[in-house]
Amino acid sequence: MKATFFAASAALLGSVAASHQNHAGFHNRRGLMGTGVIYEEVCSTYTSTWCGEATLVPAPPPAVANSTYYVTPSPLPTSTSTCAVPTPEVTTCPTPGTYTFPAKTITVTESTTVCAATTTVLPPGTHTYGGVTTSVVTSTTVTCPYATVSTSGSVTTSVILTTTYVCPEAGEYTIGGTTTSVSETETCVYPIPTTYAPGTYTHSETTVTVVKTSEVYICPYETSQAPSPYVAPTSAVYTPAVYTPVYSKPAYSAPAYSAPAYSAPAAPVYSAPAASVYSAPAAPVYSAPAYSKPAHSAAVYSAAAAKPSTVSYGGNGRIVTKGNKWAMTYTPYTSSGSCKTAGEVMSDIQSISEKGFTTVRVYSTDCSGLENIGAACEAYNMHMIVGVFIDNTGISGAKPQVEAIISWGKWELVSMFVIGNEALFNGYCSASELAEFICSSRTAFQAAGCPKDIPVTTTEPLSSLQEYGSQLCYALDVMGANIQSYFNSGVSPSGAGDFVLSQLELVAKVCPEAAKKGCYNLESGWPTAGNSNGAAVPGQSEQKEAIFSILEKCGTQSAIFSYQNDLWKAAGSYGVEQSWGCADLF
Repeated sequence: MKATFFAASAALLGSVAASHQNHAGFHNRRGLMGTGVIYEEVCSTYTSTWCGEATLVPAPPPAVANSTYYVTPSPLPTSTSTCAVPTPEVTTCPTPGTYTFPAKTITVTESTTVCAATTTVLPPGTHTYGGVTTSVVTSTTVTCPYATVSTSGSVTTSVILTTTYVCPEAGEYTIGGTTTSVSETETCVYPIPTTYAPGTYTHSETTVTVVKTSEVYICPYETSQAPSPYVAPTSAVYTPAVYTPVYSKPAYSAPAYSAPAYSAPAAPVYSAPAASVYSAPAAPVYSAPAYSKPAHSAAVYSAAAAKPSTVSYGGNGRIVTKGNKWAMTYTPYTSSGSCKTAGEVMSDIQSISEKGFTTVRVYSTDCSGLENIGAACEAYNMHMIVGVFIDNTGISGAKPQVEAIISWGKWELVSMFVIGNEALFNGYCSASELAEFICSSRTAFQAAGCPKDIPVTTTEPLSSLQEYGSQLCYALDVMGANIQSYFNSGVSPSGAGDFVLSQLELVAKVCPEAAKKGCYNLESGWPTAGNSNGAAVPGQSEQKEAIFSILEKCGTQSAIFSYQNDLWKAAGSYGVEQSWGCADLF
């Protein structure tokens, strides 16, 4: 994938862009390069996305376009704030060496709105992105701020302007968007209004080792109060459409889910430059997972949102472990990709129970999974991590699964709900859409009788959580991530457990409040066949060493991937995607 940083990111990179042009795609894949812009007219600060230690990020599939009205705004006068805001600090380290960044604290005394950076993936073609999107149910007038980029000479500035627009009819309107044409899939960085609430924001002293010339380091601030996207005011009060949930049992075809693959470089450490130069391990490139989900019947679902409760989930009896074992992932498909019978599922779940696991993680509701897996779990006193899978049909395509879960209603079997599996990583929805869907799903479950102590979350690779965490944290009861050691070329089987544990520590830093209630590795294993990836060598003995290392270090927080080999999948670029089955180890 070619990563293109448009005008909004040019101001940050400056002279660095020329020397790193050939590596831009590489950094974007690995999640190492923060992207941002200089906001001179707002607070004269940098705003960027901080990724920290990264995992390998391949090119996600093209995003699905929404049907909207795109409106060119007429700017109105707007005031700017002069207070200091805790936007991440960006530093270009001119030479390889060791750098120390001192601790700093910023106090925000009033709610302040500034420009922040966000990204979107553009497939080949002409697209409109950015701006402010609003939905109206009748003709009305809206007044809202929007972020845009202005250029004066060699200076590019992101500013917040305000516009008033008359929406002539019901529909979804995007105001202040930017239209561009691309010939191949590209990543675009653009500004959005972001509000910082009053509070104290800090970043601790950090020491980092830089291995490249002119490497950009982003130092973020942390607070219990995450910045939130600006909510646009309107001159009219809208009455949202009221929908009556209608669920028809969907007909499913065999999915083609590929195990995700990640690679993370060594954790960056950043003091006065030293002369030493280090070599970084080669980063593999792999194919993004492709889980092909069947079309669901058209159910209509009300998107009422609710924030998570403040319950603690660690001691509620729903997260049950046995020794160092907790969960194993399970998909009810035969080697050809068809659905297993209820009897076959019952036998599989019995086997997982006898191997010492207390819980199975299921990705979606297809193949009568709720009914068959649920019945088997009930028979063998097992628990379920129940998934709602989001594919390229987006949030609307996933809503029938929520209704299916409500119709099933076996809350006593559920230890956790996982809404989406790498949906952001694959570009199937935006972070704000995912957060709203998590909240509305929680509301629907609880309205149907689901106990409030069952946590609702999502799962992504670390890099996606670090990029979008500020938009997700409020919606998450606990933290979840998919952590696959094999896709880090510097990790040998014996080091898999230490790697997973270190990644979990970074996951916990993304949303500290949610992590206090629980932080889980929802997918982790090792292949038995395929190609070597540096120190990561597949094989049966290697799988045993890796998985037992994971169980030893963090087994009570990890869902082991997976029960059986998935011969219906494509082998993938490393030839490993079919060979993660590990039931024979136990």
